[in-house]
Order: sequence, then C-alpha cells, then structure tokens
Amino acid sequence: MDHITVIGIHGLPLIQKGDNIASLICKNQIFQNGDILCIASTIYSKSKGYTKSLKSISPSDRAERLARLNGEDPRFVQVILDASADIIMEHPFILSELQFGHIGVRAGVDQSNIEDGMVIFLPPDPMKAADGLRSEIKKISGKNVGVIITDTCGRSFRRGQTGNAIGWSGMKAIRDFRGDVDLFGHVLKITEEAVVDEIAGFANFVMGESNNGVPAAIFRNCPVWTGHDNLYFTKDEDITRKLLKKELDHECA
Repeated sequence: MDHITVIGIHGLPLIQKGDNIASLICKNQIFQNGDILCIASTIYSKSKGYTKSLKSISPSDRAERLARLNGEDPRFVQVILDASADIIMEHPFILSELQFGHIGVRAGVDQSNIEDGMVIFLPPDPMKAADGLRSEIKKISGKNVGVIITDTCGRSFRRGQTGNAIGWSGMKAIRDFRGDVDLFGHVLKITEEAVVDEIAGFANFVMGESNNGVPAAIFRNCPVWTGHDNLYFTKDEDITRKLLKKELDHECA
C-alpha cells in the first residue's frame, strides 16, 4: 500500500478496428500477478469498431429539435439518442443513461481522438469487455491481472472532468467499510469507497486528455480489498435522477 507504482503505457500505435488490444499491450509491457490495467474506453471502442461516420447519420425530428436547443450538429445528437437507454435531461446538454447503467453527458459519445467527421461511442457492455481483456491477457502473459475500462466524465457541483470506471474485472467496484470501526471505536454505517473510480481517476491523470498518446496505465502493488459491485444507484435510490426526470417530464407536458 505504501509503494503503489503507476506505469503509463507508451508506444502503442493508433488503434484501428480489428486490432488486438491485449496483444499490443502485452508486447509493450511485462505484467506481474496482481497488476491492475486501466485502459481508455476510446481505444477499446476503436478496436471493436464502435464508431460511425456523421455522413451516414439521418437525424430524426427529435434530434433536430435538441440540436437547435443545444447548438449541436443534429447528426451528432442522433448518435447520442441511439446510444441512450433513457434521456434524463435535454438542456443545456443531453444527459442520458446507457443500457449498462452508466449516466453521462451526451451518452459518452465523443469526437476527440478520432478522425474528422467520425464519432466514437462507449462499449455496449463494458463489464464483458473488461472480462474479455482480462482473459486474453492471462492467456498471453500467464499473469492474473485486473482490468478497468475508463471514461472521462464531469461531476455535479464541481468543475472539471475525471476518469470513471465503466467496466471492471478481477476486483470489486466498492470497498465496503460498513460495520468496521474508526480510530475512536465508532461503527461505520454508510462508508463505501468507490475504489475502481479512484484508480480510474488517477489513471486519467497519467493518460492525459489531449495528445499525450498514453491510452493505458498499470497500477502495481495495490492492496486487495473486499466489497461489492453495486456501483450505480438504482432508480429508486438516485435522488438527483428523480429530480431531473421530474423537471424533464414537466417541460414535456
């Protein structure tokens, strides 16, 4: 715990559809048992072809309306709508829930780190994606590593973006302290630490946001923790979602 090492993975080529991410990383880096690999969702999505050309998009009436409302390309808005399981807020930006439970601005659809006229969207099943990468790395390297797939997200009440975990394998998302006692003997009742998000946040700091060319990072010598994988609030638990949806329903009424 006192000597966690973080290694940014340099030297990977620009990823194209069909590239084997696990193989490319294993050629570049020697893993140790217990390592945690953080990988930007962007390169995973590129390797699997989760991209679209804006020229191929025909916007719907709703996309046209939201594009006018938010000052965006209606084709881009249509991709957001297609990627969304539910729209939570329409303005001043689109906030939506994806099928796997993640809630994000513009459904995580991005136009950065991809060729002009193209958009890239998040893996439809990031947990399955993380499992697959972990299995491939074990097959190639013989090492048992954890995998976290990250995406950059904004936060309510604070300026700036941080890395968040959208898929993980080989560890629990939440370190659960409930039932433990603090230094003064008080029983902890609500403390649940989102460890995968903490690791993803620092990985984002290492990988960078512009032209760093570091799409993955390895965390070495992290302690093992116990807990659970209920990272996302349920609809009944999520107070913020309820209020935003209530406002949206009122506006649409």
